[in-house]
Amino acid sequence: MNKIKASYIIESEINGLELLKQIEKVGRTCYKSENKITDKSAIKFVINLIKQGHEAMIEHNSLSVRFICDRGISHEIVRHRLASFGQESTRYCNYTKDKFSNEITVIEPIFWGEGTYGYELWENACHLSEKSYFHLLEVGAKPEEARSILPTSLKTEIVVTMNLREWRHFFKLRTESVAHPQMRELTIPLLEELKTLIPIVFDDI
Repeated sequence: MNKIKASYIIESEINGLELLKQIEKVGRTCYKSENKITDKSAIKFVINLIKQGHEAMIEHNSLSVRFICDRGISHEIVRHRLASFGQESTRYCNYTKDKFSNEITVIEPIFWGEGTYGYELWENACHLSEKSYFHLLEVGAKPEEARSILPTSLKTEIVVTMNLREWRHFFKLRTESVAHPQMRELTIPLLEELKTLIPIVFDDI
């Protein structure tokens, strides 16, 4: 059994200023004020769009992110309906195969430190799940059947594509103090990185 930390990868290539210029070009269509576009006008224009709540204009740009997380967190992510998802499938992935190093991979919980009783119980449960999963496959079960005993901590990869308005909504919910700790482990660093890559759009979150 392999244990890893949760992580993310931004799959989209991002040029923040060009992205703002695209938003401005679309947004100015509403006012027929394209003649006011300059090399420096996009930042102020997008600031005003967000202040006025005219966020439909930022729906014209999207962003794809790969989350490497556990199945529990992925179940929360897919509740965001205005998104497209591509996720590692436990129906079609057989973790006894070489490409998975003949083992399951699980995401370490951040709320139990290694060496604590909680961590020990979690680790033992994951080992037992892996052992039972392998045994079911040995006696003829299909991966889609054996997966029923895999732990919630099982690592999955899910690529999420959302427009920027929906990403704003996502971060407002998923970085809050009441969000799941392992969700915040991913979303807070991602939000901070996007603030550096894309001016204005996420600064108020």
